[in-house]
Formats: sequence, structure tokens, C-alpha cells
Amino acid sequence: MIYPPLCSCSVFALAFIVAVTGCGSSLPDADLIVQNARIWTGDSANPWAEALAVRGERLLAVGSGAEARRYRGGATRVIDAGGRLLTPGFIDNHTHFGQAGGLLLGVNLLDVDGGDSLIARVRGARDRLPEGAWITGGDWGAYEDTTARARFSPERGLIDSMTPNTGVLLQRWDRSAYLANGFALAAAALDCARAVEGLECDGARATGRISGEALRRVRAAIPAKSFEQRLREARAALSHLAELGVTGINDITPREQLPVYHELKRRGELLVRVYARPTLDKWDDLSLVGIPHGFGDGWLRIGGLKGFVDGIQGSSTARFYEPQLHSGKRGEWRDSTNTAATSGPGSGMQPSGNMERNLFGADRAGLWPQVHAIGDEAIDTLLTLYEKVMKENPPRDRRFRIIHSQVLRGPEVAKRFAALGVIAEVQPYHAIDDMRWMEQRIGARARWAYAFKTLRDAGVMLTFGSDWPGTNASWYTADPMKIIYAAVTRRTLDGKPEGGWFPEERLDLETALKAYTANNAYAEGEEAEKGRLMPGRLADFVILERDLFTIAPEEIKEVKALLTVVGGRVTNARAPFTSR
Repeated sequence: MIYPPLCSCSVFALAFIVAVTGCGSSLPDADLIVQNARIWTGDSANPWAEALAVRGERLLAVGSGAEARRYRGGATRVIDAGGRLLTPGFIDNHTHFGQAGGLLLGVNLLDVDGGDSLIARVRGARDRLPEGAWITGGDWGAYEDTTARARFSPERGLIDSMTPNTGVLLQRWDRSAYLANGFALAAAALDCARAVEGLECDGARATGRISGEALRRVRAAIPAKSFEQRLREARAALSHLAELGVTGINDITPREQLPVYHELKRRGELLVRVYARPTLDKWDDLSLVGIPHGFGDGWLRIGGLKGFVDGIQGSSTARFYEPQLHSGKRGEWRDSTNTAATSGPGSGMQPSGNMERNLFGADRAGLWPQVHAIGDEAIDTLLTLYEKVMKENPPRDRRFRIIHSQVLRGPEVAKRFAALGVIAEVQPYHAIDDMRWMEQRIGARARWAYAFKTLRDAGVMLTFGSDWPGTNASWYTADPMKIIYAAVTRRTLDGKPEGGWFPEERLDLETALKAYTANNAYAEGEEAEKGRLMPGRLADFVILERDLFTIAPEEIKEVKALLTVVGGRVTNARAPFTSR
């Protein structure tokens, strides 16, 4: 391997063990002991154990039942795992937490292509949202099959009766259509008695379908999202992640989200560890006030900085050497001058030289660039820029990542990753979702799309995650079981194709587990603190209902997390365990 090895013990861990055991003193009482478990530790030197003991946030012992019982005291809680598999907590390498919370509390219409499902989703959002909040977005029709019938084009009559006091502005996934309810039209002072460009009318009645000036007016009427709503959204997202066994996230974090994290942490409500990632153009601001990579604590840190080379495959804007077959276009370089772009101003490729300036500046400041690149030309271009930074800036600990790393030019690109020590931040669920149109768009180049095994075999460190909740064109699950299933089978959730899509790129289970745990901890610079279950490490772990190592790979997607523990604290318990 060309990347530095995961160290086996940290100075803090040793200090913790000495502090709690003393010198010649009796052993401390554990707060929690889990026994009768099949523990996959993630530590290659000691991969399996049957019990663990926890004191405070950290592990006292990981080994045999007898070892753990040495720490049992009168107040120790003992959980019998019933022989189930216990693993390190899952760390998600890529979330858009704020957007996910908004979809959970609000409305997610990506798979909606008919009136009944639209009505049900809008009604649910109405009941969840706080008073005064609007229902917005939704992105209906992303999975719509338009080959057999005309595409779904809703009108306000479907939703008006259930939303008399709630503003609604919904959009189609490709932004080609928008739907406003009667409340929203009234708030924007729109009616068919006064002609306004983009307001569709059926006689004297507005249908709710809007565009142009009418759309602009409705958007202007939407009230700013309250801080209380953001807290509610965050709680919904945290609860969902805890149910899935996720104990940490690498989040793409807009400025309005950081205060939410801080408030939840202050209240003791943060259920996952957050590695917050601002955009790459913020390196100068962080450097100016002396904020280094990893600034914060074990619950909330400022992490790497996200840049953007190209667009995404869902909208055919990923950058390739040759044109895409369906569009005749090679894709786009991300334009930093477009302030409406999700990257924010300054973190893309354009204007010319912008990415290079940001990479050199961030690296000189000791910050860690982690840059999105999807198309084959985008990936090669970013590798060239990374290599230039490594050669011209002084040596230092660098853990550069290529976010998504989706379509390689060929296997030689994987070797280049390895030679430079660049981490491939991948999201395996992309493969089984995007395969529905990937070959139609890029033909034979799809052979090197999501080339996980090629990267692994070349010596590249893989990290796994979700990209939850997805894009305007796709919905991505945050469930590690479905994502691991995607990596080891390369089959859709309904089992297609039978042998897997380009099955030569399937991974073994242990590689997938390490990519979701220890490798993500390393990519954060936290390999001495978490990601593996060892004495002194943080007590972040999950008990699963079935043993992933003994079931058929196609069954992995159905496995549930039964108990999630973060820092010794139970954040979710799906099923009762014998406890005494």
C-alpha cells in the first residue's frame, strides 16, 4: 500500500488506559459491557472478539468475555448481544445533511409520477412542518418512465383542499415545470384577472403551473426558513441516521448549517459525529483566523474543503474527453462565477486558474482539499493539479480526496491515484442507480465507471458513503447495508442484472466494511480515535440483526441495525436486548 498504515494505538488511547487503571490499582468499573457478541473489530492484528467494555466515551477492553467481565461493577449495564454481529459504527463519507433533513421533514417527490402519490406526500409534509412553513422543492418525476405515456404534469386542484393555509411550490426534477397552490398564488398576488408572464390560466382560473415572472414572484413570497425549522429537520435526519447504524458523517456543510450543529451539540442532541466540510474557496477565511484542519472536538470538527471540477452525470454535465452519446456534449467545467451553483462562488474550475489557486492556497495553509470529479477528463485534470501541488509545496501530511471518482479513463488512472496517495471517496449506491442510463450515455466507457476493485487492487484507499439524499435527478439512501450490498453485488435492489453490472468490479465484504469504518476515520485524520474497536478508542459501534459474513450477499440489503452506540451512549435501539 502506498498510503500510510493505520496506526495501532494513539498517545491519547494509552493515556486513557493509564488514567482509568492507574498503576497497581484495581480495575475501573465499566459503564457498559456487551457480551456474547461476534465482534468484527476492523483491527487486522486482532480482527475478532466476543465482548467489549465501555467507560465514558471510550473502550476499556475488546476481547474475550472474561476480559470484559473484569471491568464489571455494581452499576455496570451488561447487554447480551445474543451472538449477533457487532461492528465499528459506520462513518458516511459524503452527506448533504441539511438537504436530507429538509426532505425528511418536508416533501420528497423524486419517485412520484402520479396524483395519488403526490397527494399523500404533500399531506405528510403538511402535518410534519411547523406552522407558517412552506412546502417547497420535491423534484417529482426523476424516475418516471415516459416511454409509455405522457409525463406527469400536476395542477393545483390536487393539493389545494389539503393546504388552505400552507404555501406550496413544487418543482419537477429537471426544473422544467413548477406547481404553486392557491395559497402561494395569493401570497404572490397572482390571479388570472391580471396578466403575468408565466402564469397559466384555464379561463379565469390559474392552474398553478407557473414559470418566468410568475415563478419569480412566488419565490419572493416564500418566508425565510426559521431556525426552529432547521432544528426540527436536523433532529429528523439525526434520528434516521441513528436507526441505520451511522455514527459519523462527512458533511457538505453550508454556512447556515453550522449554527444548527452547534446548538444541537450544546443541547446534547447531536447523535452523530460531524466532520463539516465548507467549500474550497473558504480556505483564505479559515487561514486568516487560524482555524486548521480538524478544528473542533470529537463531535464537531471543521474538516476538508470541497471543490468542484465538473458537473454530475444525472444532468449530463460531468466532463469527458469525448462527447456523451445522447447529448453530443463533453460536459462542463464547474463555473465559479455562477453564484447560483451549489458549489458557491469561488470553488469551481472557472475562471481559468481558479482551482489551481485554491488548491495551492489551501494546501499551504495546512487545509485538506477534497474535490468533486466525475467524468474521465475531470478526474485526470484534478490528479494533475494535485500532483503539481505536491511537487511545488513543502512536504506535509496530505490526505487529498477525489470525491465520487466515478468514471476512470482506464486502469492506469487507478495506478496514478495510488502513486500520489489520493483517496477515492466513492458512493457505491451510485453504481446501481446510475446503471439505468450510464451505458446509453457513455457507451463502452461505462466499463470503468465505479471501478471499485480496480482502484482497490491498485493500492488506492477507498472510503464509502451515500451522497444522501442525492441530487435533483436521483435519490440515494443513507443505509450502509444497501450501500455495502451495492459494492459486493453491483445489482439493483430488485436483483438486476443477475450476475451484477460489470461484476469484475465487485468487492469482498471485509474491504467494504473497512471502507465504511477505518478508512473513513483515516481520511478524516482520526484513525487513532475511531473506525476500529480497540481499547482507548471511542466507543462507537453497531449491533446488526444478522451476520453479514454468513448470509448470502444478496441478503445484506435487508439487514437492520438493532443497536447504535456513539461515545458509549445508545442513540437507537430497534429491538430489546437482555440487560442486567
